[in-house]
Amino acid sequence: MTRFIKKSKLDIGAAPDDLIFRGQRKQEEVLIRVIDFDANNLREDAVEALHKIKAFQNEKTVTWMNIDGLHNTLILEEIASVFDFDRLVIAEVLNTEARPRIIEFDNCTLITIKMLQQENDTGMIKVENLSLILTKEVLISFQERKGDVFEPVRERIRKQKKRIRNGGTDYLTFALLDIVIDNYLYVVSILGEKIENLEENLLSDPDQQVINEINKYKRELNFLRKNIKPAREMIFALAKLETDFIAESTYLHFKELQDNISQASDVSDSYREILSDQLNIYHTTLSSKLNDVMKFLTVFSVVFIPLTFIAGIYGTNFDNVPELHYKYSYHIMWGVMIVVAIAMLLYFKNKKWL
Repeated sequence: MTRFIKKSKLDIGAAPDDLIFRGQRKQEEVLIRVIDFDANNLREDAVEALHKIKAFQNEKTVTWMNIDGLHNTLILEEIASVFDFDRLVIAEVLNTEARPRIIEFDNCTLITIKMLQQENDTGMIKVENLSLILTKEVLISFQERKGDVFEPVRERIRKQKKRIRNGGTDYLTFALLDIVIDNYLYVVSILGEKIENLEENLLSDPDQQVINEINKYKRELNFLRKNIKPAREMIFALAKLETDFIAESTYLHFKELQDNISQASDVSDSYREILSDQLNIYHTTLSSKLNDVMKFLTVFSVVFIPLTFIAGIYGTNFDNVPELHYKYSYHIMWGVMIVVAIAMLLYFKNKKWL
């Protein structure tokens, strides 16, 4: 299936609030982890029975509930029932192929964005949908697979960092989005380093491998931009959102997100231009090398065409040809022809014309 657009025929005509998981199953079990905290107290739990979720509905603390795995629609439907969410909220969470967006509801705000990470073994950029349901007292995050990308936020909470422990669910939302966008910058910088290193090989040895690398990086960069551009629109919309779930003081931090994601977007655009320039340099260098080859062959032909013309008219029809009656003349002629042919091939290969 394509990486740029994924649409199942079964989704056509489905109602917007149908609870259908639209995505790939990326882990077997659904894991629910809860961190409940205020300025002085902290409680962490792995929730196995959903009825225990009600114990965290306390307006005096901030509750962060993280769900890993989205394929079990019954669990998500029960979460919606516990918190009295509209079915459309959960339907949007289950649609992992949708663009990043913000949707306001009566008792919550839904925020979706793509998380990007680079696989260490293959170097491929993998994408995962992140959904955040923001309320006054509870923030629920939905991930497709279990990961440690948000571990720095958990550590800040455990170490009693004042800003995050004294903040509400809106500041916690900022902290999670900040990590997502920082990963954008990190992935773009890693890809950019590879693109910049191509320039040395491009000038010194513009072979087929270089053009394959350029095309590969163009595909990866286009995939990056396909996810960063909509996320940028969403972050700018979030900074302008007027809702009771976000305190006035938190909007300043959302402005920081605007700067960071604009930087990621601008840098990705710059690397796209660099790749286009490198592609032009490759073709220019290739044309220059071809001109050098043609120049050499032209000079070679100009020298030998008159000699061939003379030999064609007169041949070797002379009375005194010393090699004519020599016993091994025929073999020597073949030997000279083979040596000349091999020498020319080696010369062309040394010049990288072959």
